[in-house]
Amino acid sequence: MQRRHFKQTVSLEDRLADEAKRLREKARSLPHGVERERAIRKARQCETGSDISEWLRSPGLRVSK
Repeated sequence: MQRRHFKQTVSLEDRLADEAKRLREKARSLPHGVERERAIRKARQCETGSDISEWLRSPGLRVSK
């Protein structure tokens, strides 16, 4: 079985930021409780993932030749 390949048109950082924004909006509409905390935690994870991805792409981490 062959895998389908996709060319991403939006960067990983942008997709993670959009997901974090969506989750935070969802959390605002939820009552205090487990579901709200899960949405907030997932939003934080997306933001952290975006920050780490940007950090790894930064020119300061490039190997000198």
